[in-house]
Amino acid sequence: MDAFDLKVLENFPGKVVRKDLTSLMKKGANVPTYVLEYLLGMYCSTDDQVAIDMGLEKIRAILAENYVRPDQSEYVKSKIKENGQYTIIDKITVIFDDREDKYVARFTNLRMDPFEVPSDLVIHNEKLLIGGIWCIIRIEYVGLERDNDDEQEAFEEDIFGNQKKKRKIRKKKSKYDSPFEISTLKPIQMPNLDLEEFIEARANFTKDEWITLLLRSAGYEPDELSQKEKMHYLLRFVPFIQKNYNLVELGPRGTGKSHVYSELSPYSILMSSGTTTVSNMFYNMSTRRVGLVGNWDCIAFDEVAGITQATGDMIQIMKNYMANGSFARGSDSISSDASIAFEGNTFRSVEDMMRTTNLFEPFPEAFNNDSAFFDRIHAYLPGWETPKLRSSLFTDRFGLISDCFSEFCHVMRKYDFTNSFSEYFALNDQFNTRDTIAVGRTFSGLAKLIYPDERMSKEETREILEYAIEGRRRVKEQLRKMTPAEFSDVNLGYIDLDTYEEHIVSLPEVADGTLIFDGLETPGYVYGVGRSVTNVIGIYRLENKLLSGTGVFSFKNVEGLARAPRSVKDSITAAFNYFSENSRKMISGAYEDFDYSLYFNDLQNRGVSDEISVAEVVGLFSALANRAVLPSLVICGRVVMSGSMMPITTELEEIFVAASNAGARRIMLPAESKEKYDELRSELKEEMDVIFYSTPLDAAKKALGVD
Repeated sequence: MDAFDLKVLENFPGKVVRKDLTSLMKKGANVPTYVLEYLLGMYCSTDDQVAIDMGLEKIRAILAENYVRPDQSEYVKSKIKENGQYTIIDKITVIFDDREDKYVARFTNLRMDPFEVPSDLVIHNEKLLIGGIWCIIRIEYVGLERDNDDEQEAFEEDIFGNQKKKRKIRKKKSKYDSPFEISTLKPIQMPNLDLEEFIEARANFTKDEWITLLLRSAGYEPDELSQKEKMHYLLRFVPFIQKNYNLVELGPRGTGKSHVYSELSPYSILMSSGTTTVSNMFYNMSTRRVGLVGNWDCIAFDEVAGITQATGDMIQIMKNYMANGSFARGSDSISSDASIAFEGNTFRSVEDMMRTTNLFEPFPEAFNNDSAFFDRIHAYLPGWETPKLRSSLFTDRFGLISDCFSEFCHVMRKYDFTNSFSEYFALNDQFNTRDTIAVGRTFSGLAKLIYPDERMSKEETREILEYAIEGRRRVKEQLRKMTPAEFSDVNLGYIDLDTYEEHIVSLPEVADGTLIFDGLETPGYVYGVGRSVTNVIGIYRLENKLLSGTGVFSFKNVEGLARAPRSVKDSITAAFNYFSENSRKMISGAYEDFDYSLYFNDLQNRGVSDEISVAEVVGLFSALANRAVLPSLVICGRVVMSGSMMPITTELEEIFVAASNAGARRIMLPAESKEKYDELRSELKEEMDVIFYSTPLDAAKKALGVD
């Protein structure tokens, strides 16, 4: 124990626990963490090791004797009857039956018919009505009310004589009458949180100290984490503290993505199978009851790849809810504020996904091509930037008991810090409405976690704002890959209101995951852009190599094109024919001295294309001249068997966006495309230099820098 631990104990007496004790007790008791830590806070919230050891033994005895497992229900009911009373630990939920005008309780583990509870018990523990609470409960046996049966009484007297015990006979008045009755109830979860007192305690900690306490409260050791990794871990908490927040975290296995959603808060539910239905998730038309979104602060899907049964109706309702927090069922429009977190595993490197598909690849097919669904995501947490769990990442220091931390998050949900950065910064003109909402909610959630008193310096505000923008831009970059023309405004940033300087927030994986090499390529290597046979824009690398020979260019062994449609093979043949007929117009050597091999590389797995034959012409000239093309260059255009060029039918905006996404800084277009180019938005024109060519030969000269 150091000075910081003593400071934590001083400011939060009875609300902290050594987190290694939680792990120790979890090994022997399958009890929710927040229940276990409540008991640890009662008996082990001290620095005295002797007292801690005694407290642990006390807790073990309590759990062994009083914690109810479902398979022990009949045994427990027998204990209550035979002893007259018995104390249990269980979760109790209360509903109000308006037809019977009664409060009715039921347990989670103890299998017992619903029974009436007195109003004063509910009034003093309102959380019983809001999802239920874990409690220490003393239950008494008061006997079962039944009708008097004179004939049965006479029969029993004939058989047993005076040995028959007299039984108390009472008239049953309600279907909720029960032989069991709650005599005493002590909530295990915190009945309430003094938020003002909590925030006053926060003032005694620096920013870094407070982040340390938050992370240790979740069981992590922040001394093992970088500043960026700490922010990633804090982002996992935002769905608890921010209403209607949509988060995605995808990354390798073993990084603890789902841990906080199953163990940290009683207000969160983890859907382990990844599968749910409209009725379960939103609204049951038969029972007219709101589903999960009406009963939890956060709903987390543990493995997005497992959401395989999602129907079109489910996805549409999900999109509507994620957009505005409401959904329609029948004639009713229903609102809720539950946040949704999607967790999933990636099985390929980030670079590989960036080059071939997008970072939403782990989602099932029903979602993966729905850009409107992903546009509802407020932030993408890059799971590949969080460390894999190891023993040193679990703390043995003091942190808030889980129930205290979760209650703080729950209470803070009603506050909104969305515009707290506006004193210092403004968002730039790349933001649309959904971008603004997304960044605002991420900022609000993190600010409430770290600065619940809303007292932030300019630089502290900047740190959170940049991180919030980064999370949203990661979403936008993937949307641009899916639908280039629709999602082109991705350079999200902010303006410093003191200097009016604009700051663009970048992403590390964008630069690392570019398809087009930023430098001189190998002679014969060239990039083309065009529409594939599957009707999507693709980026292709054509690798041409020379071998001693007689001018043969055979398609039988051309890698990447063996099963290509005839139109694609014809376009490549047309490119070689044009090259062979015009090679001496630029290069003095004879093309017939070599055989030519081609590797056709579909960089994004979009399917082959017949619209990149001009690029192949340039690649052949580059190989023969042993001269590299201009760096970061992509070529667009199609030559046919006659040697003439076909006009570009694809929208130029789609081509520009796809090329820019791939990392191109230069693009070559047929001269006839100049008119369409002039109509492009200025921001697209600024992303790349354009080189117009009149013929494929002209394209080769300009690409190779030959006069």
